[in-house]
Amino acid sequence: MRKLLGLALASLLFLTIQQAFAAGDVVRIGVLNDQTGMNADLSGQGSVVAARLAVEDFGGTVLGKKIEVIFADHQNKADIGSSIATKWYDADGVDMIVDMPFSSVALAVQDIARQRHKIAMFSGPGSSDLTGKNCSPYGFHWTFDTVALARGTGSAVVKSGGDTWFFLTSDYAFGHALAKDTMAVVKANGGKVLGEAVHPVNNPDFSSFLVQAQASGAKVIGLANGATDTTNSIKQAHEFGLTQSGVKLAGLLVFITDVHSLGLEVAQGLLLTDSFYWDQNDATRAFAKRYAARMNGRMPAMSQAGVYSAVNHYLKAVAAAGTLDGTAVADKIRALPVNDFMSNNFKVRRDGRVLRDFYLFQVKSPAESKGPWDYYKLVRRIPAEEAVRPESEGGCYLVK
Repeated sequence: MRKLLGLALASLLFLTIQQAFAAGDVVRIGVLNDQTGMNADLSGQGSVVAARLAVEDFGGTVLGKKIEVIFADHQNKADIGSSIATKWYDADGVDMIVDMPFSSVALAVQDIARQRHKIAMFSGPGSSDLTGKNCSPYGFHWTFDTVALARGTGSAVVKSGGDTWFFLTSDYAFGHALAKDTMAVVKANGGKVLGEAVHPVNNPDFSSFLVQAQASGAKVIGLANGATDTTNSIKQAHEFGLTQSGVKLAGLLVFITDVHSLGLEVAQGLLLTDSFYWDQNDATRAFAKRYAARMNGRMPAMSQAGVYSAVNHYLKAVAAAGTLDGTAVADKIRALPVNDFMSNNFKVRRDGRVLRDFYLFQVKSPAESKGPWDYYKLVRRIPAEEAVRPESEGGCYLVK
């Protein structure tokens, strides 16, 4: 019995030493996202490349420690994402997790990071609850959320005459949040919501939902979904002749990778809200050129640019804090202004939301495009104060 107890203690001691060593000599950043499924184009290896570019630009070390980027596929499932995050934080010496498209995964990881006083930085998910009722001292919503998307695209479409809406809503946390937030914007601007059809995630056939939308008589079909659900619904609406008949499609979350998949013939004229476009200025073009060189010519989506921004800012905060302690680093994340190719002296609020500007774009026609990935024309810049939900309205306990 003593021998068995001794072996057990020795094994435990070895594991403890191994974990301490792993955490002590390396700063580990985990990119947790969809590598193979419906969100792979807007996250996937593109986010891993963006994170590694940020580490390279920082110099590869911080506090005298090597910076390492690892990644895993959460398969858009909250239980798998939770399991990976728990192992990373508890056993693998991961100090910060970034990206996390799919809001149910992000909300689950938010809770795990809060319990362990570890940093989580969200570039891929959209649920505004991440800085609302589910906020955390250690969680930061970096790139976009459902409120900003609703205020950007929703208000613009209503003001241009699209005052009656029917929603196609993806049946998970993000879809419901996006529909709710956009409905509120539509009504606040004098529009009406005539109906809603809730569809399964990763749905291949939208015919019955589009028939419902057409029968409602709505001028606008609001697409409260994302990734392949968005592209499939747009393609099928085009095939059914809805857009040709004058019905407007409001893509409430559209990435440049979606437009690339659709092609300009189908996507032309679509209004969308984004926090980044590769061809905005010299700095965005320089980043995009480096990114594309490692991604077979593909340009970064806003979520992938946001991963770079989040990793860059995290490393600045670690250096300023002089420690990897989650509480100290979180304080510095909020204290330091966010500056990079997509961020101009932006503030990180108490609720964890980056107060960043957004942009309303319209997709070009094939005749307007001058070359590959030349897809957007700017309609207007949306100042952060207009796009982002006021801190006092989110319900985050950190604000109270």
